[in-house]
Amino acid sequence: TTLRMLAGFLGPTAGRIHIDGHDIADEPIQSRQKLGYMPETCPLYPEMRVREFLAFRAELKRLSRRDRSRAVDSVSEEVDIADVSDVLIRHLSKGYRQRVGLADALLGDPPVLILDEPTAGMDPNQIRQVRDLIRKRGDNHAILLSTHILSEVETTCTRALVIARGKLVASG
Repeated sequence: TTLRMLAGFLGPTAGRIHIDGHDIADEPIQSRQKLGYMPETCPLYPEMRVREFLAFRAELKRLSRRDRSRAVDSVSEEVDIADVSDVLIRHLSKGYRQRVGLADALLGDPPVLILDEPTAGMDPNQIRQVRDLIRKRGDNHAILLSTHILSEVETTCTRALVIARGKLVASG
């Protein structure tokens, strides 16, 4: 619920949410442009090809026409899906679908990333690649990673927060 509120899909019942200085209620477009969100189950269009889907998402994210193709190529290489760019999403394994969702979150190089169970359904090599990507991106981005896999937290994160019922209960 907290992640869905941060991503602007649910309104907060109390308080205000700011993403990179933009209030999500008062400046929804500006705040969403600063945010890359990967939900646990990525909403993909199975009838689209990977590249077509990412180009569509880049357009929705208001990337300039000139930058779209370059951005799609860049994130496809970064998450290692360039080899399936012409494949229909319906024919991808769950791990590949997760990586398409991750590529979507990375489009436009937003300063804030929210990743909800990003390695679900991935094989061990894919998990290692995604963890490396998160660590690398974490040097220059704020990344909120939601996971129930404690080893993922230990190998990926520099700081851990535990939230229960919308309240911060532990930090360190």
